[in-house]
Amino acid sequence: MTQEPHALSPKQVQQAYEELVGSVRVGNLLTLQDGRPFGSHVPFLPGYDWTSIYLHLSGLAHHTQNLRANPLVSVFVSEPDRPERNPLALKRLNLLGTGAPLAESAVDYARVKDAYIRKFPQSAMLFDFADFQLWELRMEQAHFVLGFGQAFGAQASNPQHWIH
Repeated sequence: MTQEPHALSPKQVQQAYEELVGSVRVGNLLTLQDGRPFGSHVPFLPGYDWTSIYLHLSGLAHHTQNLRANPLVSVFVSEPDRPERNPLALKRLNLLGTGAPLAESAVDYARVKDAYIRKFPQSAMLFDFADFQLWELRMEQAHFVLGFGQAFGAQASNPQHWIH
């Protein structure tokens, strides 16, 4: 006989989200290249909640060129795999949305830049490179798996309301 997984409240799911994005610094950015998925390994800075993700990207990179041609984007974040863990039970988050450069004149630009450099100190010098730019990804949908039978979804209109 199988047992139903313990039901989590939206607050507990939100807490698990915050723990995951607080402990993982790099995610997989998926862009479209000639209509096909193209994956890149990128450092990311979450916004207040999952609806905003910030990246510092080189204009020379394929993923940035892809974003300029088509702003549809997905970001995938997973807890690290370990030999003692079942890889199918790892916490993982998939976000869907669109991306656009964050203008230096934007109200949040200085705050985001400072937070990004605090999280990734080695990136500070890259802000002086002409081909690097902050990007804001506006995420519309979230799919968050906490383990077997524990998949949750949320929409940008109510980002902390996770539905099982």
